[in-house]
Amino acid sequence: MTVFAAASDPRTTLARPDLAEQALEGLVRAAAYRPVTPMQCVVAVTPIRATAGADGEQTDQLVFGEGFDCLDRQHGHVWGRARRDGVVGWVDVETLSETVTSPTHRICTLISPVYAAATSADSVASLPLNALVTTGESAHGRVEVPGVGWIAVRHLAPLDRFDADPGEAAERFVGTPFMPGGRTALGTNCSGLVQQALYACGLGGPRFRDGQSDLGRPVEAAALRRGDLVVWADHSGVMIDGERIVHATRHHGGVTVEALAEADGRERAAGSDAPLFRRVTL
Repeated sequence: MTVFAAASDPRTTLARPDLAEQALEGLVRAAAYRPVTPMQCVVAVTPIRATAGADGEQTDQLVFGEGFDCLDRQHGHVWGRARRDGVVGWVDVETLSETVTSPTHRICTLISPVYAAATSADSVASLPLNALVTTGESAHGRVEVPGVGWIAVRHLAPLDRFDADPGEAAERFVGTPFMPGGRTALGTNCSGLVQQALYACGLGGPRFRDGQSDLGRPVEAAALRRGDLVVWADHSGVMIDGERIVHATRHHGGVTVEALAEADGRERAAGSDAPLFRRVTL
């Protein structure tokens, strides 16, 4: 078999010079190839880092229930690829389990408190929007997530039920702090916000801005409407009407609603070209 160096994106290709996943044998050059080990996130949220260790740059996050295909283990961390959005990086092994369960529901509210019992008054944890859970018995308006706790029924949606409006989903995050690589109510960056809004609507959500610029179909600025995406060279957001955008920015320190003209002016002043407008809904 001839192995050649195929053009690939290191952010989403599970390969490095010494090791690559078995499925890439014959497609990318590596010293060795191995099959992945499926794992699953068992904490509310955990970083995916560019390098192993707590000081590594956070490039993405896993949320509860998401899968992670592990290829290598070093010093308490595993290297692999997030199954939901395809991002490659390092994750703390203590936040993952090799016992993988099939989810039945997703969290459909920004933050869902978790209770120790069906009748408990105080929450013991919380799960973020679009976390994936497997449900058990129900009582008193709550559903048990085995091994986790009890969650309000109204905070859960079956895996085939989604929001209709990315704009509404993105607006829930208003006031959330800006966090590089983040994608939850604890902190998010621009592409993480867009991704979560798309997931909430049952749409594919690329993690990075360049992938988001290829979604849906192009639309002219004069025809912009609620739910359309706006994508610059280094930024993205979601329109909430024909003139305003909801986005996560370093400039504002978090998620805010702003006139598109103001956001565009700031991006152009920083050297960006004109934004792309993409319609991802009917």
